[in-house]
Amino acid sequence: MQANLTTPTKWQLMELLTHSLSEHYADFSAAAGSAGLTAMQAKSLTVLRGAPTSMRSLAAALTCDASNVTGIIDRLEKRDLVRRAVSPTDRRVKNLVLTEDGEKAIDMIRERMEHVQTGLDRLSEEERTELFRLLTAVFPQ
Repeated sequence: MQANLTTPTKWQLMELLTHSLSEHYADFSAAAGSAGLTAMQAKSLTVLRGAPTSMRSLAAALTCDASNVTGIIDRLEKRDLVRRAVSPTDRRVKNLVLTEDGEKAIDMIRERMEHVQTGLDRLSEEERTELFRLLTAVFPQ
């Protein structure tokens, strides 16, 4: 990889990030569709992959209204991809838990993201490590 002698501006970086996210979202949406899921359903599975969460927290992560999450979760629950469970800290709260089938579904979606996989495969191990380091510096989790 050849070094660029000019430092990109913040705006150029933001444009590149926007393009990258658009490419990722298109690939993710197509892979979700091939699994019979909408992008929001698949994103819900991705969020729940991290840890069980409440409906309110999922709505915040998806940046949508809690009423929309109810429909999304109802459809995922019918397919046995998620289940509702009583929160161990507050019995009034129902947590959403990813099932084994839900884990398999999100794994399959990630495997089908060919465009993103191909792009990442072009990077060496060192470059992937550096990209990870830089992205976590810009977007701490």
